[in-house]
Amino acid sequence: MREIRDYLIDIKTECEYLMSKSKNLDYESFIVNEELKRAFVRSLEIIGEASKHIPKELRRKYSQIRWKSVIGMRNILIHEYFEVDYMVLWKVIKEKIPELYEVIKNMLEEVNKNE
Repeated sequence: MREIRDYLIDIKTECEYLMSKSKNLDYESFIVNEELKRAFVRSLEIIGEASKHIPKELRRKYSQIRWKSVIGMRNILIHEYFEVDYMVLWKVIKEKIPELYEVIKNMLEEVNKNE
């Protein structure tokens, strides 16, 4: 059975991937790269799915992250895949993922301390 730490590591890993791959990339290069678009969508799906498995009490403690939006994006990407707004996705990756990454590192630290 997976533990909270496993889900946090999944999120951290996907954040690192997204930040690394988008670091020296502009939107125009991203939008024409089908492989990268698919990979970025998949990473965001994983982040959203893993977030659902983090206990609500822990999410409440780190309320600076809009967890409903994180999980909601996953639902949109999976169920409304035909209407993905790549500009929104790009902004999330460039603006929100670094914030999420920092919070996830703190959450991992707390979880590791308590075990």
